[in-house]
Order: sequence, then structure tokens, then C-alpha cells
Amino acid sequence: MKKALLLLLLAYSFICEAQQRFPTLSTEASIELITIGPGPELYDAFGHTSVRVKDVPNKIDLVFNYGVFDFDTPNFYLKFARGKLLYKLAAAPYKNFEYSYKAQKRWIKSQELNLNQQEKQGAYEFLLNNLSETNRYYKYDFFYDNCATRPYYAVASSVEGSLALQHTGIDTTLTHRDLIRQYVPWNSWGSLGIDVALGSVIDRVATPEEHLFLPNELMASFKTAQVTSGNSSKALVKNSQTIFEPSFIHSYGVPFYVSPLFILGLIALFIIYKTYKDFKGDNGIGWLDTTLLLFTGVTGVLVAFLWFGTDHIATAWNYNILWAFPFHILAAFAVKKVQPARWIYPYMKLAVILMCLLFAHWAIGVQSYAPSLLPLLIAITVRYIYILRNIKLTRIEA
Repeated sequence: MKKALLLLLLAYSFICEAQQRFPTLSTEASIELITIGPGPELYDAFGHTSVRVKDVPNKIDLVFNYGVFDFDTPNFYLKFARGKLLYKLAAAPYKNFEYSYKAQKRWIKSQELNLNQQEKQGAYEFLLNNLSETNRYYKYDFFYDNCATRPYYAVASSVEGSLALQHTGIDTTLTHRDLIRQYVPWNSWGSLGIDVALGSVIDRVATPEEHLFLPNELMASFKTAQVTSGNSSKALVKNSQTIFEPSFIHSYGVPFYVSPLFILGLIALFIIYKTYKDFKGDNGIGWLDTTLLLFTGVTGVLVAFLWFGTDHIATAWNYNILWAFPFHILAAFAVKKVQPARWIYPYMKLAVILMCLLFAHWAIGVQSYAPSLLPLLIAITVRYIYILRNIKLTRIEA
């Protein structure tokens, strides 16, 4: 008898604890996908996605945000660079969330999901379970595991039946890089940095599902999505509304006179002009050559680090290493000598060949490079040919 009572007591305690962990939503509760418009900075140029759980009778109005990270993490910047920084799910009062984005003058749109009571409860419990200390952290991936893809899976795992996205209006010819350039203009410093840092793996055509890493694309897909169970189906979104619309829409970019194409174009013109003057004046190798080789070599070290020294998927197979070659650092100090070492001549031949390979890769679509880099890359190639000529003349004279 005592054992039976003890078992009943334990069962009752377990039920009470489960109810405490996962409060039961009322019939008035709603689950909403909240989409935030782009901001003016590179890190918020793509917008943001969160999930709102609203239940007035139970005084619940929370937003679940998968885009949070801790600046106090030890070795924060190193972990971020290496792709080892853990992001986490956080929950906060919705009114604070809304106030923050209104203050940033970014539009806020809501899609109330057409869920039955069991599906609402399932979505809420899924989010609460993710919020636990053991589950809230995850390794962020910009394309495949971010603040937009996580809410999608939270919803997809909660519906009774299968969630079918219609992907109406999606351009199925776009690559991941094309999708980025829709939000970050190609002639901006942010786009230049992205195009140098990310490799050819993002030049693969994105499947419709792979568009969902972008909050706006997820919102558009939810608009026409259907939930199918047996012989019946229903629209995923019950109703949509614009919560806040600022007087202007943010866009990331810079004026042309401070854009990469303008600045790098001026530098390229200077390099070609200096090369012409040096050729006419029969000048030798000088500070410009050392500077160019040092710059491309240091950039190459960064490209190689992102490719081989990090967990980032998108930085692999980066053929920017053809122009940003790490060993150019050694060549920078070798070419400035009055009598360069014998290896520098074949090395500069290799440098010219690498530049030709880069242009070939670009032409046939192996990788799409930053368009704003083109004038500089042409100028660097011209200068490398001049260095090669000078070294050859030096060897003949010797």
C-alpha cells in the first residue's frame, strides 16, 4: 500500500513539474512569425525573424529570438572568426522587442499562424524546450542554421501533418551569392568583404528551401504555405498585418565617391600610370611592387585562414587565393633586392599565371568575384608583368 501511494505521489509530482515547465495555453493564444525589415548596417541588412507567443488570459506575450550571442564569451572575436561562436535562443517581453525595432525605424510584420490548440501548445513547448540551458545554444551558420531557419523548423515540427511551401515567385536561378547581393549592393564595402571572404561554394544555385535563410524569403514562403494532413489541407498563415512601417526603408550602401569601385578604380589608375612612367623611364622595381605583393600576401593569409582554419562552410574553396596568395609576402621582400634570388623569376611567372587562372574562373563561372575588384586586379596583373620583365632584364645584365 505504501509503495502504491509513493508511486502515485511521484507521478503527481512529475505531472505538476511538467505543467510548470510547459504552461498550458488558453484557447485565445496565438503563435506569430515576426519579421523585421533591414537596417542600415551590414549585420542587420538582411532583416531578422522571431516567433511571438501571445496569450492574454495567461498574461504571456513573449518573443523567442534565435539571433542572440554573448559578447562576454571568452575569446569572443577569435571564436566568431573561426565559426565556433555559439548563438542562443532567448525569450523577452514582446513590447520591449517591438520598441527596440521601432526605435531603429525598421518595419515590423506579423503572420499569425493557423494552428489548432494542440499545434499551438506543441510550438510553445518546442520553444520552451529549446530555451532550456542544455538546448538553447547552437553553432550558427549564416546559410543553413540561423535566426530564420530555426523558427521555420520550430513551426514545421509542431504542425500536425506536413508543411508544404509553395515557393511562389522564387527565382530558382539565383545562387547564394546572388541572394546576398539583393540585400547588400555589389558596390559596397560590405559586399566586397563578403565576396573576398566567401568561396565558390556559395556560387551554387540555391534550392527554394535554401532561400529560407533570409527572413524576407521565409515570410514570403509562409504566406502561401499549406499544411496537409490526410485528405485535408489548410493555409499556414491565418492573417497578416504590418505592425510598424517607418517613413523610409533602410538600405545598406555608400555614396559612389566613397564606394569600392571608385576608390579601387583610382588606385588601379595610379598603378597603371606609375607602371607606364616606370616603363618609359626604365625604372627598376620599387616601393609599389613591395606594397602590392605585401598587401596581396597578407590578404591571402586571411583567405587561407578562413578556408582551412575555421568551421565556416561558406569560406571553403575560395579561389580569391589566386590573386591573394599568402607566399606573396616572401616575394615582397625578395623583389626589392638589387639582385633578386633566382627563384623570384619563376615565382613571378607563377603569379601572372595565377591571375590568368582567376580571370578564366570568373569567365566560366567557377566563382563570382567582387566586381569592384576588377580594375585593381587588372592593374595588379599589369604590374606583375612589369616586375617579371624587370627581373628578366636584371638577370640578362648579370
